[in-house]
Amino acid sequence: MVAIVSLLDAQYSDKVNELIFSLEREFGLKGVQMTPYPHLTWLTVNDGSLHKLKATLGQAAGICCKFTIATTGLGVFPGEKPVLYIPVIRTVTVNDFHGQLHKAVGKVCQEIGPYYHPEVWMPHLSLALGDTTPEVVSKAILFLNRETYNWKTELDNITLLTKHDDLFLKDGVFPLVGDEVEDTIKLSSR
Repeated sequence: MVAIVSLLDAQYSDKVNELIFSLEREFGLKGVQMTPYPHLTWLTVNDGSLHKLKATLGQAAGICCKFTIATTGLGVFPGEKPVLYIPVIRTVTVNDFHGQLHKAVGKVCQEIGPYYHPEVWMPHLSLALGDTTPEVVSKAILFLNRETYNWKTELDNITLLTKHDDLFLKDGVFPLVGDEVEDTIKLSSR
């Protein structure tokens, strides 16, 4: 599996890492650190040529402008090993970018992760996953509940993460161009 993400800027990477490391200190949660860079995941794929995928991402980044995302609150994907996260608000810009990226990547990869389909995708910044339990996550929520996490940050890249041993590491960083301009985020003709 490979992940197509946008890395956070230094300021918000530090904020997210501070939370992640506090969860490790307080509750022993460190599974999320298998990806050492705080990020927003756009898609995961299980097939396709890495070369074609990189070409698609490079082309997409070259015609997409930087844009701002906003976050708020805390969220949980339930299950035996729940995921604790900060939700990213689905704005028109975020939805358009994700939908067009999904469409472009779908032309070179047939096995896009089902959680990343535009109709069901829940954009988020992961804080704990993989080594969690419902009991520990409920305590972690109480611990983190002192803030609102109402943040705004600019995304300026599309990054490809691939698995290297137990870590997901950068295998290509594609800068987004220019500044946010209305109606410029477009990866393919509709």
